[in-house]
Amino acid sequence: MVTMDIFGLALDENSKAPILVLKESGGERVLPIWIGAMEAMAISVAINAVPFARPMTHDLLLGTILGLGWNVEGVEVTDIREGTFFAEIVTARGDEVRRLDSRPSDAIALAVRAKCPIRAADHVLEQGGGAMQQGAERVIKTESADKWAEELEKFSEDDIKYKM
Repeated sequence: MVTMDIFGLALDENSKAPILVLKESGGERVLPIWIGAMEAMAISVAINAVPFARPMTHDLLLGTILGLGWNVEGVEVTDIREGTFFAEIVTARGDEVRRLDSRPSDAIALAVRAKCPIRAADHVLEQGGGAMQQGAERVIKTESADKWAEELEKFSEDDIKYKM
């Protein structure tokens, strides 16, 4: 497994679908994953620490896991098949470890909240990743976060074909 960092969120120029870009920690390889608008919003609001009066779905999931006495140890992008990415949420309680099947976008939205590592299997990075493009800039928390949120709000989940 390769440890990854969230490099940023972007929009596909053709489909206008959100893309989550993961970057190899300490390396130059990136892994772009096309995700849904709602999942992009969930990741963006967590990265930018946007407060909500009530827990959002990923906050609820984290609270449930912790409330049951488990910890979120990390999330792993485990496979890619026919252009679809697969992930697992790795939880632990004492010596017991359980892996929960998840879409990568949901797992990563949870990872941001749990402040846990994000990893990708070597074969996933080799098959679905590539080298960092020259001139790419990290986009996580910027003054344009509100513009990003406005752009995402234009989409409904039915409008976008996405691979999770």
